[in-house]
Amino acid sequence: MKRETLAEFLGSLLLAAAVIGSGIMAERLADGNMAVALLGNTAATVTTLAVLIVMFTPVSGAHFNPAVTLIALMLKKISPGRAGTYVIAQVVGCCAGAMLAHVMFELPIVQVSSHERLGLGQWTAELVATAGLVLVAFSSPSAKEAAWRVPAWIAGAYWFTASTSFANPAITLGRSLTDTFSGIRPIDAPGFIIAELAGAAVGLVLLRALLHQRAPA
Repeated sequence: MKRETLAEFLGSLLLAAAVIGSGIMAERLADGNMAVALLGNTAATVTTLAVLIVMFTPVSGAHFNPAVTLIALMLKKISPGRAGTYVIAQVVGCCAGAMLAHVMFELPIVQVSSHERLGLGQWTAELVATAGLVLVAFSSPSAKEAAWRVPAWIAGAYWFTASTSFANPAITLGRSLTDTFSGIRPIDAPGFIIAELAGAAVGLVLLRALLHQRAPA
């Protein structure tokens, strides 16, 4: 499992670095225009995600997300031991990715975010974003299809959800370590994670109802 675990760690690290690093760059260049900053953040995130899916799917399945790994476990596509190892690699990778982004932009390596993301609207948005992610990912017939379907969903959800679509418990923890454009207060992170896990469960229900468990590996 060493190769698979390394792939999940590296993929999560690079995804978090892309999300947070592009947020820092976008905020600096947008000169206060938040719409332009979010557009830049979206573009960098989804293009990086597409490349990572193509690169790491043959190795680990390219989960990069505990919610995805949990659903794969419930669908009996991976073993409990592999799932636990993946989740640890994803969380550590996302936290390391936040630190890497800070190093690249010469910021303190670890920060405590002060960006408030709280309330029913935010939690509902995370539930919707994660449910959609699970449905899109596990209904994709191949890695080639997933490489554009999943980033396309995330790109859309960045703009139509109130939370800008974290949809990933590991990235939520990583983003709590940055007080930049992409950050979330540590006190708000548990609410997001609960909503994301609930969204994953909803996605699984929809997957089974629509596809009769015929989700591809």
